[in-house]
Amino acid sequence: MGEHTVASFDEELEHIDRLLRDMDELAAAMVAAAIRALLASDNAMAQRVVSDDTIMDARQRELDDSAITLIAKRQPMAQDLRAVVGAIRMAGDLERIGDLAKNIAKRVSAVGQSATPRNLSHGIDAMADLVLEQLRGVVEHYVSRNADALKELRAADERIDVKYTAVFRELLTYMMEDPRNITACTHLLFCAKNLERIGDHVTNIAENSYYVVTGKQLPADRPKLDETTMSAPAT
Repeated sequence: MGEHTVASFDEELEHIDRLLRDMDELAAAMVAAAIRALLASDNAMAQRVVSDDTIMDARQRELDDSAITLIAKRQPMAQDLRAVVGAIRMAGDLERIGDLAKNIAKRVSAVGQSATPRNLSHGIDAMADLVLEQLRGVVEHYVSRNADALKELRAADERIDVKYTAVFRELLTYMMEDPRNITACTHLLFCAKNLERIGDHVTNIAENSYYVVTGKQLPADRPKLDETTMSAPAT
């Protein structure tokens, strides 16, 4: 492959990396805005999140088109092929994160016109902070080809699982203590589950990124600490 061709190929790979960063930044902005809208009952902000999902879909299509064109023109091999195919898979996870942020935003009007009481919202707010920390870091670690950071980020998903379990139990307690909390807490439970699923998609991105960078798969037996679906102990 000539020097000019190599340079052009590297530029195309860098373009795909830039598209991934753009999608990651948009996904993080959508999640953050959806949570702010939920906790403040801001319908206008929620509608902007719903509208941003169209932009996310368009960016995924652009990345897919660029990756497929690169494969057809350059016929990459080994790590280069892993990078292109991995980018397509990561873009799919980022698009799903956008969908989940949109789902949270759509619940804003259902919660009601008054802002969610702080005693009901602080747990989900803290959970969102953990998710956003993971989401904002994963693509940067990939672009910088930092395999160790990707491995650590994947393991840190346990914190989100633990927080989700705590939020689940906390909201159930509020519902039992005061039936007037049932509507708001039910919607917050769905939103907390969406945040937990976003964390899982970030983990998928970290795993794909690690494989692209190292050519090795991380162990498949990653522990899940979400205890909300476990059977109750026998009495």
